[in-house]
Amino acid sequence: MRRDHVAGGIFIVAGALVLLVSQDLPFGTLPSPGAGMLPVLLIGLMIALGAGLVLGAGASPPAWEIAWGDLPHALKVIVPACAAVAFYTTGGFLLTMACLLFFLTFVVERRPLLIAVPFSVGVTVLAHTLFSNILKTPLPRGVLGF
Repeated sequence: MRRDHVAGGIFIVAGALVLLVSQDLPFGTLPSPGAGMLPVLLIGLMIALGAGLVLGAGASPPAWEIAWGDLPHALKVIVPACAAVAFYTTGGFLLTMACLLFFLTFVVERRPLLIAVPFSVGVTVLAHTLFSNILKTPLPRGVLGF
């Protein structure tokens, strides 16, 4: 078992699970695509690339030689991201994303406060403006109304 066997298998299984969960969106047709077409195409690409990893895995190092030294840092990113997903609709886009970016920048990456605050607020406002105002995508407002 090689590292790319493991990584490719994870991509294939994750893609299949997301594909199963996202069947409620209409796919549509090529001339008139539905909301589910792009996610299905992206998931299909993810599964295909995972299969490519599995097929070309012979050149990768053995799976048991994986260095787990970066696991604590990865968990410092994954856990807050999962918390942000859990509170996204309750907290709203602006509050949740600003808090997530601030936590990742200030706490995880240990950037100065005077850099972390403007960065997290600025990127969140920029993303909100792009998606909400320019692309007209509805974003959750949360219980506080923003």
